[in-house]
Amino acid sequence: MWEFRQRCLQNQTISGFESAVEVVNGRGDGPMNLADMLTFADIGQLNRIADYYQCECKPNSKHELIQSILTTLGSRPFFEQQVRQLNQADQRFLNNLLFDPRQYYGMEELVAIARQSMDKKESEAGASPRDLIVRFNKSGWLFNGTTQQTRYLYQVPQDLKLRFRDVLSTHLRAGIAKTTEPPMYRDEYHLLADDLKLFLQFVQQHEIALNAEGMMYRRSQQQIMEHLHISEELVGKAGWRFGYGRSFKDYPDRFALLYDYAFHHRLVREEQGTLRLSPAGEDKLGAEKTAEMIQLFRFWLRLYKGAIPNLSSIVYWTGECASEWSTAESLFRQIGPFIQPFYYDTAEAIYDNRIVKMMLHLGMVRIGEHEEGRTVQMTAWGTRLAASCRSISGDVTPIMFDK
Repeated sequence: MWEFRQRCLQNQTISGFESAVEVVNGRGDGPMNLADMLTFADIGQLNRIADYYQCECKPNSKHELIQSILTTLGSRPFFEQQVRQLNQADQRFLNNLLFDPRQYYGMEELVAIARQSMDKKESEAGASPRDLIVRFNKSGWLFNGTTQQTRYLYQVPQDLKLRFRDVLSTHLRAGIAKTTEPPMYRDEYHLLADDLKLFLQFVQQHEIALNAEGMMYRRSQQQIMEHLHISEELVGKAGWRFGYGRSFKDYPDRFALLYDYAFHHRLVREEQGTLRLSPAGEDKLGAEKTAEMIQLFRFWLRLYKGAIPNLSSIVYWTGECASEWSTAESLFRQIGPFIQPFYYDTAEAIYDNRIVKMMLHLGMVRIGEHEEGRTVQMTAWGTRLAASCRSISGDVTPIMFDK
């Protein structure tokens, strides 16, 4: 085996082989590319991958098998065809892997990701999460580790991750319907950070009573709404509201985000039936607006992640697809398949109300009405935040409140 690897290195037939040798010698610990992983794969797995892609090569020649697989997967049209042929569960599984920063996965971790990628119908039809994993393994998109410590773990080749993201972006953007700029549109800029300060000022200047459940009375809520730049209709008694934060059931969407942010960061205190401003809240009144908006964005990702586990990737793809004015209908048609329903929230309701509308509140998109329907465009600020989701998705842990 070592002689074979040496010949490959001498002939320079396999790109990236040097990094594979570094791993063998214990000098490399970074992500590995497809060529590296094929070099370490046994001939049985290479034959399974070659059969999957119908490569024409000698089944007993590891050298030919590797070259044939690399040549096949090196073709962009072929790669694009593979992505187009994925079913929805495969697409969601791939998307979840692309935005997961972990280098290695245990089988149970992969099963959890695969199960999260399957909808109720697929599960009821008898589909197994392990079937997804087997398909990705056969296609050369998942490999076992190469060392004694990682042999029972799995990894995705780093260059395939980048290529998949690029091809998937092209595929999604191709189906977006563009529009001209609407005659009128809504853009909330950084008003969320302004309204956080206004809310804190209101708490500082008024004695706000809380009911037995710790909620502000409706009169206080209405006074706060009149005090903010962006007012919302108060929550009625009908309908279900849970899953999107501690105060989501009691307060309208945008204000619930502000309230949970203030409560989580201990800017306000609920004590003895009263809402009070904390010393940290007093300090926050002088905070810089841009930094606050970034923190609000990060907090929103964490707050909604419990209901929308792949929220970061949805925000990223929206940023990729809506750089110009684009119809909301086409955005959902392209990105919607990545979204799973959450109890009574359909995928479309989640995209419209929990994602795009909240991105508007965060100053990330502007929304207008066009003759072709509702149209959406990323702001420059939103584009930067959405692009950051490539690297922060793994750092986003759901917010958990005590009550």
